[in-house]
Amino acid sequence: MAPSSKNQVFSANQIAKICGVVNQTVINWIRDGHLVAFRTPGNQYRVYKDELLKFLEKRQIRIPDYLNDDNQNSTPTYKLLIVDDDEEINNLIYRFIIKKFKNFDIRQAYNGFEAGKLLASHKPDIVLLDIDLPGLNGHELCRQIKNDSEFGSPIVFVITGLDSDDDREKILEEGADDFFGKPIDFDLLYKKIKKVMRI
Repeated sequence: MAPSSKNQVFSANQIAKICGVVNQTVINWIRDGHLVAFRTPGNQYRVYKDELLKFLEKRQIRIPDYLNDDNQNSTPTYKLLIVDDDEEINNLIYRFIIKKFKNFDIRQAYNGFEAGKLLASHKPDIVLLDIDLPGLNGHELCRQIKNDSEFGSPIVFVITGLDSDDDREKILEEGADDFFGKPIDFDLLYKKIKKVMRI
């Protein structure tokens, strides 16, 4: 539980969980001067809450409700994971979802391995999954999601530029619940998410 004090501090690991990235990414943000931090006597990075909030707002990363002093008791209704290695598209989807759906706890992953970690720790209700990913590709990831109860059986919507009938048929056979080609029809995506989440 987060204290309401503006002087609250966060570790790189805590920030990684908030942003849906790996710990090293946060360290890189700090080292590159994107995120203001200080070092503890044990040489660990720490970030003050106000600096974290500035960073999240600048990067257009969703601020969890518990970080807002006026929303201490608000809890997200649904958890959603976006998996796409194209940062621009990933962020575009993020901004659309956060605008259309209130109280969604949204995480972002940019490769299959990062997605696997978030699937295990975050246990999303719905996954928006690209197929053409570095490392563990979307086909393998979709099969894992649907065959491993550790991930909590989320709904999987595939969003990909590989929009052929063969690609569509293959990924649906692998367990995907729906298929969206790029460029994304956001109106249709909105309607489908509302339908499967019953909201």
